[in-house]
Amino acid sequence: MSFDPKMRGLTLSNSDTIRSAHNSMSQPTLFEFDPKLVTKEEDAFHFIGYMPINGRLYELDGLRNGPIDHGPIAAEQDWLDVVRPIILKRIKTYLDDEIHFNLMALVSDRKMVYERQIYELTDVSQICRMDTEDVENEIRRLQMLIEFEDTKMMRYQQELARRRHNYLPFIITLLQILAEEKKLLPLYEKAKERALKKEAKKIKAK
Repeated sequence: MSFDPKMRGLTLSNSDTIRSAHNSMSQPTLFEFDPKLVTKEEDAFHFIGYMPINGRLYELDGLRNGPIDHGPIAAEQDWLDVVRPIILKRIKTYLDDEIHFNLMALVSDRKMVYERQIYELTDVSQICRMDTEDVENEIRRLQMLIEFEDTKMMRYQQELARRRHNYLPFIITLLQILAEEKKLLPLYEKAKERALKKEAKKIKAK
């Protein structure tokens, strides 16, 4: 079934799987905030995608009616060289002190790439009987890279768990204990003094 862009977005937003994955990244909080709707005068924070498709560069923006064609990509040209000035031009339309930009790339799982390369090397060696030292060394190198990817993913999982954890109860309890022991205000004054000295050094350096 073919949907128009609006219906596709609505279908994706109603997906339980996508909603669960999205909500799992939000941090639990003890406080409730009133939702603030984005007005026409304000920027709507959202992701914009750029993709090379059939030799042309397209911009995918959920706030647009459809894809934006940015023109052809030459056969010998890297599409990243084509999209780079477009992204920079978009960033420059904002104020000089605006830093709320995230740039991400969707790439193949490196572990799967290395595993596929090992399979291809093993397959070639079996067919051609190339049980050479070079092939074995390359396989060992790829296995080390796979171990590195496994370690990296474990680290990512730990970081994700910390990001999802709600530290507010711990922070509030700590502040209450410091207040009861008459230590909170002195710590605040000391931190304030350090901040003022740091700011004074910045002004003096200018």
